Amino acid sequence: MTDIRIVGAGIHPFGRTEGRSGLDQGQFAAEQALQDAGLSWSQIQFAFGGSLAAGNADSLLPRLGLTGIQFINIANGCATGGSALLSGYWAIKSGEFDLGIVVGFDKHPRGAFNADPKSSGLPHWYGETGMMLTTQFFAMKIQRYRELHGISDTTLGLVAEKAFQNGSKTPHAWRRQPVGLNTIMNSDMISDPLTKYMFCSPAEGGAALILASDRKARELGLTGPLIRGAAVRTREEGSFEVFAPSLDVERGVAPTVQASKAAYQMAGVGPSDVDVIQIQDTETGAEIMHMAENGFCEDGEQEALIQSGATKIGGSMPVNTDGGCLACGEPIGASGLRQVYENVQQLRGRADGRQVESAQIGYSQVYGAPGLSAVVILQN
Repeated sequence: MTDIRIVGAGIHPFGRTEGRSGLDQGQFAAEQALQDAGLSWSQIQFAFGGSLAAGNADSLLPRLGLTGIQFINIANGCATGGSALLSGYWAIKSGEFDLGIVVGFDKHPRGAFNADPKSSGLPHWYGETGMMLTTQFFAMKIQRYRELHGISDTTLGLVAEKAFQNGSKTPHAWRRQPVGLNTIMNSDMISDPLTKYMFCSPAEGGAALILASDRKARELGLTGPLIRGAAVRTREEGSFEVFAPSLDVERGVAPTVQASKAAYQMAGVGPSDVDVIQIQDTETGAEIMHMAENGFCEDGEQEALIQSGATKIGGSMPVNTDGGCLACGEPIGASGLRQVYENVQQLRGRADGRQVESAQIGYSQVYGAPGLSAVVILQN
């Protein structure tokens, strides 16, 4: 069985970069990843890449070199980066290739995402209800979860406070100033119960990873974390996900639960083996719900865990050590790869100022509309 390593990683800082296009930021990340691995573009055998709002990812080819390699564009909502990585993983696992790159970038305009109901197979009236505005959906989802499992307002605020604290220690983060709990709790209410600082924002950025078979890595004298598990799953009947026009009485299993189980099975590890965690935090409620959906706790246990500081760096289950989407923003094409980049830095011991001591297993999960999830598990 072929083992696959991440032998190079690059990132363009997330946030707002005036005068630099999304494509520029993708190129920056790809070249940094190549430099990190000590490789040239001419050595790369394949590429998978994604961007929602900054052009086709294969527009990078004239900038990096027209070498004739296979380059496939990926589009899978917010899980685009995770899907690109899974595609690269399979390309090597199949034995077809030994060395490739996965890359994602984006540059969204300011304001909320402008999703089109028709693109998700929904009638126009659904958009007119306001539910295509994801702030509405996510607020409604966490309201229901809070009623069932007893999550307090303060716990929602503590998730945001942690994110900005971690972001203040992260060079690639957008929001690099800590924000206190009182400020978070008393900021503008956007969609009850979530205030301004409890939501992430559409942003800009780029991320890239170099993947190699273990044989090729040894041949080149390279090393890096092993990809132990990688899985993408979509929603089942009755699962209550983004753009779901109704909530079934009989609930289906969430795609994150399915992707998580598949990745754990591939990796041969369980939640208690994970040292550092990156999970989708479109808003603070998402981080709380995803803690349970990824198996790190039971529903309702988040209240005590977060209040005790367990999810902070230095806690028993550090979550979103670079500040996550809340501090980094969400350029859709790059966001999932940013999570894996952060875990690569953690496992290599390069996460200065936010390092999780002796981290050996890193877990990442990205969630996207209209209800899909991608999970990647790395191990030193």
